[in-house]
Amino acid sequence: MNNMRFSNRGEELARLATLTEAPDGGLAVVFGRRRIGKTRLLLEWCRRFNGIYAVADQSAADVQRRYLAEALARRFPGFADVDYRDWLGLLTRLSTEARAQAWRGPIVFDELPYWIASSPELPSVLQRWLDHEARAAALIVAVAGSSQRMMQGLVLGRDAPLYGRAREIFEVPPLEVSHVTDAIGRVAPRDVVEFYAAWGGVPRYWELAVETGRDVRGTIDGLVLDPRGPLHREPDRLLLEEMPSALEVRPVLDAIGAGAHRVSEIAGRIGRPATSLSRPLDRLIELGLAARQIPFGEPPRTSRRSLYQIADPFTRLWFRVVAPHRAELVSGTRKSRLAVLDRYWNGLVAATWEQLCRHRIRSLSHRVLGRAGDWKPASRWWSGNAPEWDIVAEDVAGERLLLGEAKLAPGDLRTQVGALMRRTPPDLPSRYRRRRIVRALFVPDAHHLANIDDVAIVTLRHLAGRPRRT
Repeated sequence: MNNMRFSNRGEELARLATLTEAPDGGLAVVFGRRRIGKTRLLLEWCRRFNGIYAVADQSAADVQRRYLAEALARRFPGFADVDYRDWLGLLTRLSTEARAQAWRGPIVFDELPYWIASSPELPSVLQRWLDHEARAAALIVAVAGSSQRMMQGLVLGRDAPLYGRAREIFEVPPLEVSHVTDAIGRVAPRDVVEFYAAWGGVPRYWELAVETGRDVRGTIDGLVLDPRGPLHREPDRLLLEEMPSALEVRPVLDAIGAGAHRVSEIAGRIGRPATSLSRPLDRLIELGLAARQIPFGEPPRTSRRSLYQIADPFTRLWFRVVAPHRAELVSGTRKSRLAVLDRYWNGLVAATWEQLCRHRIRSLSHRVLGRAGDWKPASRWWSGNAPEWDIVAEDVAGERLLLGEAKLAPGDLRTQVGALMRRTPPDLPSRYRRRRIVRALFVPDAHHLANIDDVAIVTLRHLAGRPRRT
């Protein structure tokens, strides 16, 4: 985020810094969805350790090598005076110059998939260079890209060219909700949830939203709903920029966004056999745009009760509000566009709040739920006509079972607590039936109430915790 304080990347920077300290150098592989802040992270690493940052673009191999040579010439004068006819020659010159000047890096090759697209031989060339010339120079090298399929294919499979060579491999995650106040200042908890419901954890969207200086609904209109807004066609751009292009999964996102969550429902909406959806759904999960949910307690491999949701809040908003109403938005006024948003806004904020509650359950202080202990990841639970539960989790020790409900606007807390106490626990497999039940009501704010009638009151303050600072 160029105009916002660099934050919430302490863990990632620490891992890169550890690699920088390695006496014999090494390789880092960094990936993550677009707009998530990989470039900002790598630029910060280069700034702190006097490194070189180079980024690929979609051009011919000769042009790409020339651009890279020009980037390297800022550190090694005269580097761009040579016409490099292949990648090995350029990389060998790089390691020779680095060794002569006792410079060990870091050197960052960002958007590596663009280079590979025009030079399929490059992964094998990199493998050879890293094993010999770069190792002899003790160079610290990082490769990065937004095409998660290609990046993971380079390093994770046993037959991948760079398998076993990376000392650090990590995905850059979305920003946590705890950092919203860093971006927009101290605001009410409901406002924090609304901000996250609009922009998720994507730094670029936060930056654009902060620059507008409006309320969240006005910002959504200016950036997303208005056809002239910079994010009006954002999901299409994201899918197109993937390598290979992910535009073929767009109809699946349209169907999920419109309310089809079972495979059979999605197939019916887009007119395809249900058996053909495994690959596009896996691709969406791989891109971080969709998530598969199964009822708590069921084995992921064999459960037949899967539901698919759009995982990213911004993408969920776009496919619920923009995609099905493009004509209405294009021909409308600001007032009419906001009227379209208002049909869905409360539901979108509520879905984000519920998602945050499940996602952050492992961040709760030991004191919040009345007894020390850690929790495993939370899930939803549903079965037929039985009442659903928003948040179900077991503790690591296998002694307690958390049953929780997420309420964005709970009204009278005691009434909600009473309703929660009367609810029948879910019909779970026998291995869970001896767990001690802990009930919790999750609300954005509750004026510092800790519990009511043995029901824990969990607020955004409990879930967000104190953000890490770097």
